[in-house]
Amino acid sequence: MASHRRPKQPSHGYTSVLTATAAVTVALSAQSASADPLPDPNKKGVQAQVDRLYEQATQATEKYNGAKESAGKLQKEADNLYEEVVRKQAALNELRQQLGSAATAQYRSGGLDPSLQLLLSTDPDAYLDQASGLDRLSARQSDTLQRFLSQQRALQQQRAQAAEKFGSLQETRKELGSKKKEIQGKLAEAQRLLNTLTAEERAERVAKEERANRASERVELGNEASASGRTAAAFNAAKSRVGMPYVWGATGPGSFDCSGLTSWAFQQADVSLPRTSQAQANAGTRINSIGALKPGDLVIMRTDLSHVGFYAGNGQILHAPKPGAQVRYESMARSGMPFMWGVRI
Repeated sequence: MASHRRPKQPSHGYTSVLTATAAVTVALSAQSASADPLPDPNKKGVQAQVDRLYEQATQATEKYNGAKESAGKLQKEADNLYEEVVRKQAALNELRQQLGSAATAQYRSGGLDPSLQLLLSTDPDAYLDQASGLDRLSARQSDTLQRFLSQQRALQQQRAQAAEKFGSLQETRKELGSKKKEIQGKLAEAQRLLNTLTAEERAERVAKEERANRASERVELGNEASASGRTAAAFNAAKSRVGMPYVWGATGPGSFDCSGLTSWAFQQADVSLPRTSQAQANAGTRINSIGALKPGDLVIMRTDLSHVGFYAGNGQILHAPKPGAQVRYESMARSGMPFMWGVRI
């Protein structure tokens, strides 16, 4: 017959351990089901690195803008100097021709005056050291010779200035290329990091920017007294650009960087502003308190003065914030950039 012995019952202590273990397991399962998943530290680190690279790119963009503005000015000055050199050379050639004609006439009449021989030599400046020879020339020839030597000195000086300007221009162009390379490198590195995120994580980041852009459409600006005249016209021009993309080095009308937006907007009001945020920081009356700002005032952000926008009222800034974003309204307190001062144009 088969055995029907009753199984041995577990001891009381062992039963207690099993019961406690099961209870803990159930509790942990319930907690895991109800709690949000823990954030991925790697994902958070990538997002922070991307934001930092974008910030560095915008800072480098203002330096690029400054170098580009300097290059433009130097090019214009160098071109003007070159045109002046050409004009002076033409005038000098005319005087040389007059003196040459006088020398030819004297030679045909019985010999070349020693003073003209000296003039037409390889070192005509040495003529001034022998002023006694002037009495050998007619008064008209003497005046022509003096003008020739004076203009020759002026031409040499102008050529030296032009060479210096062109040298400075070449150095500035090198700086321009270096800054452009730096910006492109940071943007490429940011894109590389973004590519390490999952499609879902990238979509979440894009959605976050889109939410910030949509929030810009519903911003409450309050009833603060606004600036008037050309400043108001510039602010209205900037408001018409909401939704345009940030592009480094861009000055509108379809894309902007931060100082590109402010300089473009004031240009629409027939006001010329410097190109960079650092220069715009000193372009008008400084306003040290946020509470004293009026809509239309410029707002200077970051300790290196590398960001600028329009104060829009109610603690909001209208600006072109960063790569991947659009021109939009944003809370100054949430922008992540410290307020330095305002500027009233």
